[in-house]
Amino acid sequence: MTLRNTFLCLFVLSFAPCLSASGAAGGDSADIVIYGATPSGVMAAVQAARLGKSVVLVEPGRHAGGMAASGLGMTDIGRKAAIGGLAREYYQRAYAWYNSPDAWKHETRADYLPKHRDAFDHPMKTQFFMEPHVAEKLFNQFLNENRVPVVFGERLDRAGAGAAKDGARIVSIRMESGRVFAGKMFIDATYEGDLLAAAGAAFMLGREDNARFGETLNGIRYLPAEKVSPFVNPGAVGGDLLPFIDPAPPGPEGAGDHRVQAYNFRFCLTDVPENSVPVAKPENYNPALYELLAREFQYQPNHFPGKSLFKLSPMPNRKTDSNNHSRFSTDFVGNSHEWAGAGHARRAEIWREHRDYTLGFLWFLGHDPRVPQKVRAEVLRWGLPRDEFQDGGHWPWQLYIREARRLLGEYVITEHDCTGGVAADDPVGMGSYHMDSHQVSRYVDAGGRLHVEGGFFQSVDPFGISYRAPTPRAAECANLLVPVCVSATHVACGSVRMEPVFMILGQSAATAAALAIDAGVAVQSVDYKKLRARLLHDKQVLDYAMPAKFRAPTGDGDVGKAVGILVSKNIINAADKSYWLARTAGPALCDGEKVAALLIKAAGQKQSAKNVHAAVGVLLENNIIKRGDYWRAQAEENKFCNGRYVAELLVMLSRL
Repeated sequence: MTLRNTFLCLFVLSFAPCLSASGAAGGDSADIVIYGATPSGVMAAVQAARLGKSVVLVEPGRHAGGMAASGLGMTDIGRKAAIGGLAREYYQRAYAWYNSPDAWKHETRADYLPKHRDAFDHPMKTQFFMEPHVAEKLFNQFLNENRVPVVFGERLDRAGAGAAKDGARIVSIRMESGRVFAGKMFIDATYEGDLLAAAGAAFMLGREDNARFGETLNGIRYLPAEKVSPFVNPGAVGGDLLPFIDPAPPGPEGAGDHRVQAYNFRFCLTDVPENSVPVAKPENYNPALYELLAREFQYQPNHFPGKSLFKLSPMPNRKTDSNNHSRFSTDFVGNSHEWAGAGHARRAEIWREHRDYTLGFLWFLGHDPRVPQKVRAEVLRWGLPRDEFQDGGHWPWQLYIREARRLLGEYVITEHDCTGGVAADDPVGMGSYHMDSHQVSRYVDAGGRLHVEGGFFQSVDPFGISYRAPTPRAAECANLLVPVCVSATHVACGSVRMEPVFMILGQSAATAAALAIDAGVAVQSVDYKKLRARLLHDKQVLDYAMPAKFRAPTGDGDVGKAVGILVSKNIINAADKSYWLARTAGPALCDGEKVAALLIKAAGQKQSAKNVHAAVGVLLENNIIKRGDYWRAQAEENKFCNGRYVAELLVMLSRL
């Protein structure tokens, strides 16, 4: 063993739940080699170990847990009951962790419970919102208990022969250090799909033309013009543009292109003074990056953290999961397109650019005199938690790679899977979150007006994810499974790309890999009946019937009757009756501000509510509505609510 590898093993044993990979019989080799210690990779490794296979988990960074342990504490759940297997076990461990009084340092469990009713499912004994360091501890517990060897700090040699193959089979993968990991089966659990690309598997990148898969939400999507000027000189139509604004539209609406949705950091803040580190001004602070927001304050004087600007979603112990929350927010729009194909050095630069952008965004909001004083005062109340990310300046290590390469397999998950138009006959997990894409680009039209482009947010019913989606084509790679960068269009990826789904698919991929080893076959030839039986034995959820209380009303009669009742109770104005009937039919959208007014007025039947957050709390407390987080996020100015959800809401409110 080289001096470098000796140091690496000591580092790993000091900070991680691992044994040295060279501790496996035969050196750096295992039955199943997994690249990427994301939540998917962790669960794949744990499942492989539980099935009696030797396994090694190789991670290019220094931590296990990916986004789930790096700021994304507010889990994008979808339907809680659609989460099974190891993923459910993980959230049950979170529930047990926070059920102990010792877990609460800066507030009590009783204090926290009312802040986020969607954080818990008491009958299932699951908790879905947690602090970053707790998430990492839980992943490390899984790895330790199952004696999974983990090797940190080893990056795939993407510039050279990263994957050695014999025909269609990977024999081994090579790291930049020269270290080689040999295996019978391989799993790419990275967010970027680096191993699948090195192995020669076909993939998609960017957005598909709507016509390619008969979709409606894919490709370039134009949104209305903004009021703010995109030019350096705001008084002129023309001249130099502000950063990351394209001088022309990206192409015809609905056409495909190379662009991907914006990335950001899901950073963690706290308002506990003794646990708080002030946000420092980044060395590369560039106020031009926030000029659009500075100008928007003229039109949106009521911008305020939590309500808009950025989220302050409460995590335990008076911390937050802070995410993008409006058009000009923490998403670094336009700086994500290069990531997937960039080398490691360029990715490090993009990572720093995103970090500096976000820190600069917070600095701007806290110090720029053009920001209203009340906003500056609120931002400066918050700091970075001392007890999080202690080896990285209290800043998350994982950039939120919402979308990168996507495998192109025999089965491609599309919008039609998400909406129930087609159904896979070989599911290995369930998707249930909305189809969701953040902004993709900003551009100037022929009249000099600024537009944002690319976002959508549409509901789904729980749907099965085909085993063929994480499986490459047989001629391309016979012993590789891809549970994160699955075979899905840009639209369907918007639903599948959630950490619970990645955990589910990681477990299923490892199960299939183990069965393939036992049968001596390619992953494409695994007997699905045996795979399904084993997954069900291990408590995966492969079928899901929507409970009646969650189903959107069927037929105009239900909604029409509800609207009539709400008009009679003066919750809806008679003049607006036609609006609600029209906007709750089919896939239409409802104005978020109108929905907020509806919720506030409805809550007033029980208790006066000054704003939509208070109204949602009143209605939840009285068991009148569901989807509390959704209404808090979408029922506001300049946002839209799904018409099907609003139809459901109208029927529920009519029972007041």
